[in-house]
Amino acid sequence: MKAKPKADSAAKDSTATSEESLAKPSKPRYRLRLYIAGMTPRSARALANIAEICEQYLKGRYDLQIIDLYQQPVLAAGDQIIAVPTLIKKLPPPLRQLIGDLSDREQVLIGLDLKPKK
Repeated sequence: MKAKPKADSAAKDSTATSEESLAKPSKPRYRLRLYIAGMTPRSARALANIAEICEQYLKGRYDLQIIDLYQQPVLAAGDQIIAVPTLIKKLPPPLRQLIGDLSDREQVLIGLDLKPKK
């Protein structure tokens, strides 16, 4: 009689691993859009602040799109931009708009749902 291969146990192991990965929600990927108007000091601060926050809190799981309204003014209407700099959090829901140079780190973290409101 031939011995039965142990493929059943390997299949069970891979199934268990797949079920565990489905049970544990992965951290969401963030899609951010920063609207600036040229490289003014305020725009430069906003860019530096959001880049630092993304690298510290969202490393490897964010897409940051920088839109200079001097170069692409038509894009402001789509997101209803009325002031710059403005950061739009498109994903994960809910959609959020943060206006200013993003120097108030605690408010930015709350706005990005990375820190609970007090």
